[in-house]
Amino acid sequence: MPSDSQRSSATLLTHAAQLLTLRYPSGDTGPRRGAQTRELGLIEDGALLIADGKIVTVGTTGEVAKHEFLTAAPAHIEEIDCSGKVVLPGFVDSHTHPVFTAPRLMDFEKRISGASYEAIAEAGGGIRASLRGVRDARTEELAEHIVSGLGEMAAYGTTTVECKSGYGLNFAAEMKSLEAIREASHQCPGYVAATLMAAHVVPPEHRENPEEYVRIICADMIPTAAKLKLASFVDVFVERGAFTMEQSQRILRSAVEHNLGVRAHVCQLTPAKLAPLLQFHPASLDHMDFVSDEDAALLARLDTIATLLPAANYFLGLDKFPPARKLIDVGVAVALATDYNPGTSPTTSMPFVLSAACTHMKMSPAEAIVAATYNGACALRLQGRKGSIEPGKDADIAIFEAEDYRELAYWFGVNRCRQTLLNGIAYSQGANGH
Repeated sequence: MPSDSQRSSATLLTHAAQLLTLRYPSGDTGPRRGAQTRELGLIEDGALLIADGKIVTVGTTGEVAKHEFLTAAPAHIEEIDCSGKVVLPGFVDSHTHPVFTAPRLMDFEKRISGASYEAIAEAGGGIRASLRGVRDARTEELAEHIVSGLGEMAAYGTTTVECKSGYGLNFAAEMKSLEAIREASHQCPGYVAATLMAAHVVPPEHRENPEEYVRIICADMIPTAAKLKLASFVDVFVERGAFTMEQSQRILRSAVEHNLGVRAHVCQLTPAKLAPLLQFHPASLDHMDFVSDEDAALLARLDTIATLLPAANYFLGLDKFPPARKLIDVGVAVALATDYNPGTSPTTSMPFVLSAACTHMKMSPAEAIVAATYNGACALRLQGRKGSIEPGKDADIAIFEAEDYRELAYWFGVNRCRQTLLNGIAYSQGANGH
C-alpha cells in the first residue's frame, strides 16, 4: 500500500496516441542490435504511472486505470492528458562537450571559406581556441553555462547527458571543469555522467613535449578525478594531430587501473584499427566515420556501442556521414548523440540528430529512436535505470506534439517537445532553466 507521501508525489500520463516503451519482449538487457533496433514496444492509447521519480506501471489507459495505486488514492494523482501526443523515454545524449565559455565564430567563418579542420587548428582555432576562456573562468561561471545547456537539452526532450571536460587542458582547469559539471548536475533534476577528457588535444605549452602531457594525465589527472569521484569515464581523441594509438592506450590503461570506465573518439577524420582500444572494454567508441568492415564485424560481437554524431558532419559541411547502415546491418549496437560543442556541433537538439540520422545516414525513424534512448543509455552503462519505460526505472519521459513517432525525425528546425519529466520532475522554463 502506498504511503501518503508517495501518493502526493504521483503523476499519471493517459491517452497517449503512441506510448513507446522500448521494452524488449525477451527481457534482454544488452544493447539493441539488428532487428531489435526496430522494436519500440508501442502501445496505443498508452498510459503510465509515476511515483517518487520511478515508473510504477505501464499499459493502455484502461489497464493502468485499474492499478491498485490509483484505486487506493485517486485524489492524490496529478494527471497529464497526452491525447494526440507521442510519449517516449527521455533522450540519452551520451556525447557532449558543454564546458566552454564562447562560440568559435572564427572557426565557423574559416570553414565556410574552405579551411579544413586541421588547417583551422594550425591557425590557432579548433579545440585550443576554447582553452583560454575555460582557464580564466571561475567554476561557478562554467557551471552556469553548463546548466543553461542542460536546460536547452531538456526542452528538446533530453533527460540524461554525458558531459566531458577537455577545453582546460591542464591539471587545474580540467579539475575545475569536472567540478563545474558536478555543480551543474546538482542544479538539474536530470542525470549527468561526467567524463574526464584531458586527452582532447595536446595544449600549446606541451606541443614540443607531448609525452610530458600524457604523463600528467596518467599520473595526476586520472588518479585525482578517480579519488574525488569527479568522473565516471575517461575519454581520449585518437586522431592525427591529437593522440597516437600508443599514447591513447596508456591513458585508457591508467583509467582502468583507477576503476574508471573508458570511451574514445576514433575514426572521425582518418581510419584507425580498433583492436588496441577494445582490450580496455570501452563503453563506446564515438564518431566512427572511417571504421573498416573488418572492425565493424568485430564490434558486432561486443557490447561496446558505436556512438554516431551526424550533427558534427552536418555543421562541418561534410559529404561523408557515419556509416550507420553498414554498422546496423552487420549487428553493431549504435547510439546517437549531439556532440554538443562550440566548434563542430553547436546544437542541443536530439530531434535534429534524429532527422540527420534518417536523412543522411538512412536510419529508420525507429532505429534512430532506439539509438537516441536505450542504446544511448547502454553507451553510459545506465540501461538498468534509463532508456526505456518500464516499472522500476527512472521516470525520464518526453512528450511530443505528434500522433506518429515518425514525426519526431520528420519535423526539423522546430521543437515539438511539449513536456519533459526528468526523474519524475516536470521541466519548466524558470530559474537556471529548470
